[in-house]
Amino acid sequence: MKLYNTMSGKKEEFVPHRAGHVNMYVCGPTVYDFVHVGNMRVQVVFDSLRRYLLYKGLQVTMVQNFTDVDDKIIARAAEEGLPSSEVAEKYIRENFADSDNMAVCRANAYPRVTDEMDSIIAMVGELVAAGKAYENAGHVFFDAQNAEGYGKLSKKNVDDLLAGARVEVSDLKRSPVDFVLWKPAKDSPNEPFWESPWGAGRPGWHIECSAMVRKFLGYVDIHGGGADLIFPHHENEIAQSEALQSEPFAKYWMHVGMLTNGHKKMSKSLGNFFTLRETAEKFPHELIRFFLISGHYRMPMEYSEALLESAQKALERIKNCRALLLEAADDKAELPKEAESFKADFEARLDDDFNTADAVAVIFELVRFANTRLHEGGLSGSQARGVAELIDSMCGLLGLSFAAEESDVDAEIEALIAERQAARAAKDWAAADQIRDTLAEKGIVLEDTPSGVRWTRK
Repeated sequence: MKLYNTMSGKKEEFVPHRAGHVNMYVCGPTVYDFVHVGNMRVQVVFDSLRRYLLYKGLQVTMVQNFTDVDDKIIARAAEEGLPSSEVAEKYIRENFADSDNMAVCRANAYPRVTDEMDSIIAMVGELVAAGKAYENAGHVFFDAQNAEGYGKLSKKNVDDLLAGARVEVSDLKRSPVDFVLWKPAKDSPNEPFWESPWGAGRPGWHIECSAMVRKFLGYVDIHGGGADLIFPHHENEIAQSEALQSEPFAKYWMHVGMLTNGHKKMSKSLGNFFTLRETAEKFPHELIRFFLISGHYRMPMEYSEALLESAQKALERIKNCRALLLEAADDKAELPKEAESFKADFEARLDDDFNTADAVAVIFELVRFANTRLHEGGLSGSQARGVAELIDSMCGLLGLSFAAEESDVDAEIEALIAERQAARAAKDWAAADQIRDTLAEKGIVLEDTPSGVRWTRK
């Protein structure tokens, strides 16, 4: 398996630090609002990658943090008239609910900043003691200008950064590129703070992840997040962590491309975002997940209802083919020899930088093969089941499971057929025809027989 490493700028053979085991850290959300679809793309990508690594026989320890103290959380708490801790707790619960609906498996640990303050303060103290950070007026700054290799992930030049681009300028810093590790509490009743050797305050954003990685994982095989985190967040994580250790902070850096709306990054700051819940009012979660993994994870991805509707039609093609296979299936499963290559091709696409876009294309090649063989009568009952199970396996690795919804869907179809029969008995032909048309739109074909109504999927 090869993965594109942002650090080297090329695909590299994936070899975990410890044979048979993968440590994965994914930067989680700042919990002050409902998750938007762009945030969810990151969760879906790394959940799918984790599923595939497990499928390949590797053990995976996955950690995702929650940033539960931040200026945005404090501002939302003031708006809602609640303590910031209650606001953070509320949106952590909502994040879990959204992730569960999207079939994102739970990580092994979800550390929170407010629970890890001792570890964070200890790491800041070590950086000060090592001469890698300095204190000024209750602030502690990391000495980034003198950090060896600073800019190696983002490929940014320190001299260019010194011009003031994309760095926070402050008279308290020795250099504009230095970044805050600890800041003093503001004189505000809503401002949470913790005692430290530098006075009451709270940590800067970047040090939080470094401290949590060190405590919960020790080393990182795959460090992931959105592409917008490359600089400054991940660059600063590397600098402060490697200042205290001789080995690289993480072996492979994976970054997910931005979800765009109107070809601009979807973000809360721009106001062009849709929460997952808003989108789920119009489209099922399963479809949203399918849409999010249908593009290559590194590439930007445009969001629109028209594209989701197109994805819905594509997903229905898979479901309809699977249903036809199961109608023709026996109890035993046997994969036709001609179908064995689809499994190998599917895995080859995922082994090539986890290319879910090409992997989905292989599923559609299998669907085309199955539909052709079914039409020609070229599949036995056991072969039909074998192909259906292969479709299930491929889709399952991408977090798509159709079996659980089948009974509910079949019950809905039967209920509509019963409603149509009642309309026919009442000689309400218009209502009966309308129900038939509704079922036809769902891909259901009705056949009226002397013994009752039979239905099949197109």
